[in-house]
Amino acid sequence: MSALREQAEGRLVILNPQRRARLSGRRAPAPTVQVVIADGQALVRAGFRVLLEDTERIAVVGEAADGEEAVALAGRLHPDVVLMDANLPGLDCVEATRQVLAKPGRAVMLLTGSDRDERIFDALRAGASGLLLKDTDPTELVRAVELLAQGEALLSPALTRRLIAELTARPEPRLPSTGLLAELTAREREVVGLVAQGLTNDEIGEQLVVSPATAKTHVSRAMIKLHARDRAQLVVFAYETGMALPRADATAPERRPLALV
Repeated sequence: MSALREQAEGRLVILNPQRRARLSGRRAPAPTVQVVIADGQALVRAGFRVLLEDTERIAVVGEAADGEEAVALAGRLHPDVVLMDANLPGLDCVEATRQVLAKPGRAVMLLTGSDRDERIFDALRAGASGLLLKDTDPTELVRAVELLAQGEALLSPALTRRLIAELTARPEPRLPSTGLLAELTAREREVVGLVAQGLTNDEIGEQLVVSPATAKTHVSRAMIKLHARDRAQLVVFAYETGMALPRADATAPERRPLALV
């Protein structure tokens, strides 16, 4: 923790960045990301608050103890990101995610204790753009929150492997949106398949011999045509419609979170 620590009359004093700035007469920089923390345990919420606000770039604007409160706070406070526990009491995390994202301009980061939690797939379909395990390194959590606030998507490597394994194990792909598929060009279909394999824009560009900017344009156009909120939903759509073929190494270890750029 970067908070100021000093000994004063035998007591340990801990000051957060905002408090330290006030005492020194300086004006603290305004946080750029606003977050609501939704977790049933007060101590857990307090820990997340300290972790996020210690960066000086993130402000926790509200805390919710259950799903209903998370939805209400999101509607009233308009945060950039709602950090939500998969085991949130009350309204379940999937429905809470769906209701939080009913209005644009927000992102949901779901934290789960196990990659075997079946709710993670429903949460992705409901619009969650971030999924992390609770044993994620604190710096990675901070980075994930900031990425989601910028409109990116992030899945931890373990959850990426689980997602791909689950989708490729289905006997037959579902085809709910053939009309949408017809809107894609041949190159856009190819790009969606590469996104589903976890490739970044740089890697897609290298494979297709185009610039990263061109690859990003193809991804963005495909997302618009398929009504995908982010790359995570693009992955789900690709596997459910058969646009991505199972690979022999689909469950091999990933080196990084899925498709961050």
